[in-house]
Amino acid sequence: MSLSVISWLVGIIVNTILLKTPYYKKLSNFNFIPSKKVNDRIGIKYIKWIVKNTPFKFFNQSIKIKNKQTDLSQIRHEMTIAEIGHLVGFVFVTGFVIYRSFTLNLVFGFFMMLANIIMNLYPSLLQQENKRRIGKLIKRQKIKH
Repeated sequence: MSLSVISWLVGIIVNTILLKTPYYKKLSNFNFIPSKKVNDRIGIKYIKWIVKNTPFKFFNQSIKIKNKQTDLSQIRHEMTIAEIGHLVGFVFVTGFVIYRSFTLNLVFGFFMMLANIIMNLYPSLLQQENKRRIGKLIKRQKIKH
């Protein structure tokens, strides 16, 4: 669990570096799972519930639509930062898990990977789903104006 929290810090640092590269635009439009149906099957709705109804809701206050005047493009950008940060964290912990699985214990590695999936991969997938929803709202706004 603590490694997942450390991975969030690694994700923030690497994400800050990636923001300055030409690859970031490609990463910001990348979708692991483009289907809402598949997201529902793997349980993203449970992660969404946890984020909305536990202290996790206080973590990233910049990803909130406060009123109709909220800049949705800025919200989408903040979601991208969170998504890529979690993906970087996921990759970081996965490398550590593989190493520890072989040097310590496979069962230990399994439980670390399970925590990594819950703490990094699922939040990243949730951000991707939310970005798709925000994208639809942005398109509607452009049609109205």
